[in-house]
Amino acid sequence: MTHQVHAFEPPERFVAGTVGPPGERTFFLQARGGGRLVSVALEKVQMSLLAEKLEELLAEAHRRFGAELPEAPAALSDNEPLDTPVDEEFRVGTLGLAYDVDTATVVIEAIAAGEAEVEVELGGDAELAEEDEDEEDEEPDDDLDRLRVRLTPAAARAFIDRARRVLAAGRPPCPLCGQPLDPRGHLCPRHNGYHR
Repeated sequence: MTHQVHAFEPPERFVAGTVGPPGERTFFLQARGGGRLVSVALEKVQMSLLAEKLEELLAEAHRRFGAELPEAPAALSDNEPLDTPVDEEFRVGTLGLAYDVDTATVVIEAIAAGEAEVEVELGGDAELAEEDEDEEDEEPDDDLDRLRVRLTPAAARAFIDRARRVLAAGRPPCPLCGQPLDPRGHLCPRHNGYHR
């Protein structure tokens, strides 16, 4: 099976968003450009880490290479919902970030989650075992689908701002334990399991 690389260099639009009510939201990264629309699903914690690490990457690029750190311009602020249809291409397993010094752009790569099937053979051929070791030495992500996006620092800053707004729009945290409050009640460990 061949893998697909969905490359947007640069995209017309690249945003973080969700589908569903708070507590049941599915998180997406969505890229649009050249008549194509690609949506990939990811976990809330992955989106949070992406925004955090992207901020750190911009700061490091500024420190090491003198890259400009613009504030997210209001013109790039995107509060629109995700483009429809939101068809999940794949679920993200790995996220990668890089700063391209030559073009002064940020590269974000979302790689599909791989099949975690590992077959263990008992006994067997020594020659077969050597072949299996050679296969394991290959890069595991080479045969996985991926979404690659190249952004200017200003567009990256706008993406970070939107991702943080999306993350904050969920259920409010419990003031005692920090877990999300559920409209039907919350079993707070700080109250020994009593509903709050």
